[in-house]
Amino acid sequence: MCGICGIVRGDGSQPSDGKLVEMMCDELAHRGPDARGAFAAPGVVLGHVRLSIIDLDTGAQPMSIGNGALTIVFNGEVYNFRELREQLAARGRTFRTKSDTEVILHLYDEYGVECLGHLRGMFAFAIWDAPRRRLFLARDRLGQKPLFYHHSEDRLVFASELAALLLCDDVPRRLNLRALHDFLTFQYVPHNTCILEGVAKLEPAHYLVLEDGRITTHRYWQAPFDPDEDAPEQRLREQVRDELTEATRLRLVSDVPLGAFLSGGIDSSIVVGLMSKLTDEPVKTFSIGFNERRFDELRYARIVAEHFHTDHHEFIVEPNAIDILPGLVRRYGEPFGDSSAIPTYYVAKLTREHVTVALTGDAGDETFAGYPRYRAVRIGERFDRMPRALRRLLAGRWWDKMPVSPEPKTIRRRARKLARHLSLPPRERYLRWIAIFDHSEKLELYCDDVREELSGVISAGRLDAYYDAVPERDFVGATAYVDLHTYLPDDLLVKVDIATMCHALEARSPFLDHKVVEMSGRIPTRLKLHGLRTKHILKDAFADMLPRRIVSRSKMGFGVPIARWLRGELADYAREMLLDGRTVGRGLFARSSLQRLLDEHVSGRDDHACKLWCLLNFELWCREFLD
Repeated sequence: MCGICGIVRGDGSQPSDGKLVEMMCDELAHRGPDARGAFAAPGVVLGHVRLSIIDLDTGAQPMSIGNGALTIVFNGEVYNFRELREQLAARGRTFRTKSDTEVILHLYDEYGVECLGHLRGMFAFAIWDAPRRRLFLARDRLGQKPLFYHHSEDRLVFASELAALLLCDDVPRRLNLRALHDFLTFQYVPHNTCILEGVAKLEPAHYLVLEDGRITTHRYWQAPFDPDEDAPEQRLREQVRDELTEATRLRLVSDVPLGAFLSGGIDSSIVVGLMSKLTDEPVKTFSIGFNERRFDELRYARIVAEHFHTDHHEFIVEPNAIDILPGLVRRYGEPFGDSSAIPTYYVAKLTREHVTVALTGDAGDETFAGYPRYRAVRIGERFDRMPRALRRLLAGRWWDKMPVSPEPKTIRRRARKLARHLSLPPRERYLRWIAIFDHSEKLELYCDDVREELSGVISAGRLDAYYDAVPERDFVGATAYVDLHTYLPDDLLVKVDIATMCHALEARSPFLDHKVVEMSGRIPTRLKLHGLRTKHILKDAFADMLPRRIVSRSKMGFGVPIARWLRGELADYAREMLLDGRTVGRGLFARSSLQRLLDEHVSGRDDHACKLWCLLNFELWCREFLD
């Protein structure tokens, strides 16, 4: 795993770009502490910092072939590189290293941009094609590895993280209000925009070509949604097991020690179980817990660790975790409101003390319908099929009389939230279910000028393109498909990439293998969410391998007791930060609205933890990147 950056000038010049790329590498050094390198030619400078995982001795970058005709900087892993190397060697290609990096270069030389179809892995890379004076940037199918860029009249600048890109003086630091509007809804900035105007992110499953001063971007892969309703369930269960076993086997290829994150949930437990079967030594496993039992999964992680006889390690997160926030804000580059970034940071820190690579269970919920909210979607589907009179009765205003729970994720709070949104159309109902601030709440939060500018901007549009791509008749499956293209790459994968790379730890997930994703797209939704049982086919496929208590337990989620923290240890910090003159003086949010959110939360009249956490992270971001 690594960090990459570069500058390409259309006029062939490179005044002081070498020094600038060196500074960008300094900013990315945490991603690759083992080595660094640079490549310079007329009009181009490429930089690379390396975390050595494969071919420790000869895999240095930037790497060139053809006497410098093609040069690459690469962040990621290609898991099928040995198979590809054999195929290329049979075509007469010779290799001077044992790295996956060199394989990518030869694939590009053979197939051009079509090389991407051969790669099985996670990646963001840049290839300088000197004969064509072409820059080729590419990002993996699911969006595991990040890539920011800025294109001006005379040059294109790119980097793995936004902080490195912002070392370039001509990259603007102007707040994108539309991106802020979306952030307050989703707790992340969607991949087709950026929090700064003029900056872009290369989208997952896309590549970019810069040639003759012009940029073109193209999608090269699309996750399928084509359920085979006639396929026998037994055959599908066997495919699930076979594909995940193979995906796990591929992710065990490493020249450095490996381990696994273990939450005690079904996904990470499956990964640990498969690792145990595929390796001879005990798997090193790592878990995070809290002193608050409702958020603590350590007891389940211990069950799995004992079952598979792993070398198990644990860490308890305390409220003083807030101390790491400013540093995390810089690393994320954009506002990021998912509070589980904190335990992810700490489990990565703990893990890196023992291994350099960790396998995870990321994407199991999107590929096998694992989120509890999919049950709410299923209930909504059934509600929509009821007679109109019954729907009017069930969706009446009686929910207003239900007491508001001051605690998150309680049955009472979820029931109230579901009831009050039942009468809405399915897409809007789902957006209300996942939104941090809904549209009216955002408008109430804004100052007058911002409210006027954003009143007609509806964040739901960010989801519509993906809903439009799949049949409405299967709304649970469609919703999981939407999450696969939005929440997964923009929240979960950003969180894991940044939290792990802060500690130079590489994270790999078998569920993110595109072969697994393609296979899951062919499984009927009724076998994923069976009645109200989530991950039905996945649980059945591995029931004989896992402890019974793990298969039958409900999903807890990687939560943080942030609601309690913001009423206790962090209450004064949040109040001082959000009501500070610098915060209010930005002219974005009305002080009275901020005051109300704080007062209602601290008093226990309502739970605004997610709202306050997003606002707190945004203000810290402003102080890091705008002030």
